[in-house]
Amino acid sequence: MSDATIYRHRDFVCFAIGRFLSTTAMMVQSVAIGWQIYEMERTPLALGLVGLCQFAPMFLFTLPAGEMSDRFDQRKVLAAALVLQGLCGGLFLTLSIFTVKTALAYYAILVLFGVGRAFASPSGQSLLPFLVPRERLPRAIALNSSVFMVSVIAGPALGGFLYAFGPKVTYAICLFNFIAAAVLTSFVGGRRAGMSNSDMSRTERVVEGVRFVRHRPVIFGAISLDLFAVLLGGATALLPIYARDILHSTPIGLGLLRSAPAVGAAVVALSLARWPLERRIGIKMFSAVAIFGVATIVFGVSTNFWLSLTALAVLGASDMISVFVRQSLVSFATPDEMRGRVGAVNMLFIGASNELGEFESGFTAALFGPVLAVVLGGVGTLAVVAAWMKLFPPLRTVDRLKDVQVSP
Repeated sequence: MSDATIYRHRDFVCFAIGRFLSTTAMMVQSVAIGWQIYEMERTPLALGLVGLCQFAPMFLFTLPAGEMSDRFDQRKVLAAALVLQGLCGGLFLTLSIFTVKTALAYYAILVLFGVGRAFASPSGQSLLPFLVPRERLPRAIALNSSVFMVSVIAGPALGGFLYAFGPKVTYAICLFNFIAAAVLTSFVGGRRAGMSNSDMSRTERVVEGVRFVRHRPVIFGAISLDLFAVLLGGATALLPIYARDILHSTPIGLGLLRSAPAVGAAVVALSLARWPLERRIGIKMFSAVAIFGVATIVFGVSTNFWLSLTALAVLGASDMISVFVRQSLVSFATPDEMRGRVGAVNMLFIGASNELGEFESGFTAALFGPVLAVVLGGVGTLAVVAAWMKLFPPLRTVDRLKDVQVSP
């Protein structure tokens, strides 16, 4: 199968367009919510709570959602999760129509939105490997990542632009995108029926997925590296503060700042789709995360809008290399019957690094100020890279993706 065939494959196209629409909606929504809540509260901790409200339900439901994705049709699980996210977009729209100015109402909806994300992530991740032949999976992952990054670029920029017309327009478009993504997902074929195991309870199946990851140093090292690096180095939660108070910009400027990491990531993702990494996979992943830490420090100390954009673009480019390696390692080393559960563990780590990282950034900024919080996070990321290179030598020495075999 050629790359052109991947592009023409109906199932993959529907899946990719649906992901583009839903991710764009999530990015647009995040810009609007961040700006609104900071206008209401004017504290870094209020922005941190945005991440915590989404992480709490993701922490509770992601692992059970992965188990469901292994037992049921992932397509239906994903479509239902997208409908729930669309409902949250409608609730945000309702708050805007009635001009509700209480941040608590937004936090409550974000908790519900986190539930939707908890079910969408493992079901979507476990569905992708069934849409293309195994030998084309690395390119499919890179192409899917490219689609994701394009939406992450377009979403924040579009969110900043749309917010100029008011939150009602912004949330109405989010609602439409989530529902359209759910409809497209319902057209996706190529999935397989859930695999059941009558000898194991649901709890035992969830634990089996956790145990699978924990006892494979390459997988556990890759996803835990991402967890702690992004947990410490994530500065996106503080972008409304940087945009408004440090760089003296507007919602449109905030949208550009939110898009900058994805611009760098998209360039790398498109390059990887054409020229996948072939040798020294492990050491390249560690190098990319180290560059991520350095770029975070540069962004933290910058007071120039264009330098900040550049630092964020480099940050996103380096993160994309790490994401590609991690997703490829997980996909190649996971048997089909465990993809949902292993994907859930992976997404739980990612959710912890992103959403819990937002809370950590907001809390640290409330204590030390936003600049010191970001710089300390970048330094912490570099420390994590050094520690993980010693703790996980099998990950450091991985040469080719094909060297990572599916474990029994």
